[in-house]
Amino acid sequence: MNTGTQVPRMLSGKHLVITRPADAAAEFAEQLAATGARVTALPAIAVVPLEDTTALDAALDELASYDWIVLTSANGVRAVAERLAATGHSWAERGRARIAVIGPATARALAGHGVSSAAMPEQYVAEAIVETLGNVAGQRILLLRADIARQALADELRVRGADVDEIAAYRTVIQPVPEEKLRAVFDEGSVDAITFTSSSTVHGLMRGLMAMGRDPAATLRGIALAAIGPITASTLREYGLEPAVVAEEYTTQGIVRALEAYFASGGVAGQGV
Repeated sequence: MNTGTQVPRMLSGKHLVITRPADAAAEFAEQLAATGARVTALPAIAVVPLEDTTALDAALDELASYDWIVLTSANGVRAVAERLAATGHSWAERGRARIAVIGPATARALAGHGVSSAAMPEQYVAEAIVETLGNVAGQRILLLRADIARQALADELRVRGADVDEIAAYRTVIQPVPEEKLRAVFDEGSVDAITFTSSSTVHGLMRGLMAMGRDPAATLRGIALAAIGPITASTLREYGLEPAVVAEEYTTQGIVRALEAYFASGGVAGQGV
């Protein structure tokens, strides 16, 4: 029965900044806006095609030779789909090769091409895929990732006996936020929280601030910094910044929930960690 009681929206009226690349920010912005928040986009990175697709195209030529194909982001799915189409191939040519994804956003992107993933870890970080795949000794694995992705996943798979082809599917370019945009946002003094969805987004915003001669710690004092997971949180700490919240579920929706918990508690650091 509807009692007419409305659940308070903890982010209503809050000014939140997102640092995702422009082409990937819309869905996240909508999630935040649905809570009543005011959202400003300050893209700190850009996702761009490879300058040389030789290695990627060669791997796609022999998809069926792999036991597992690992995709670590929705960007990777889009990049692979574009190269498959450009080279006259299709996902169906993978044959017996199964696909593992890092999280639900990647799975949804894959499903958009009519392809289902066979494995997804409970924690949405690359290293967690290792346990999900189980015994990989003697198996051939194609790891499709960003050009600047960490090596931990490939290294651990090799330690466990897998034959890993680690191929860049796209480039992530750190682009410091322009000074005029930073001034327009931070000189206003109304920002309540900034969200970071990768280590790259941290670097892009911090480099922008430092390029204009601003100390990140001083500029961001009093603003809640929200990280999508522990790796991004660790990158914030490299700049001497302590995240107010770290999402328990490493997704944009997880960040929304973590921020809601943070502000519901009155802005007590540690909520959502």
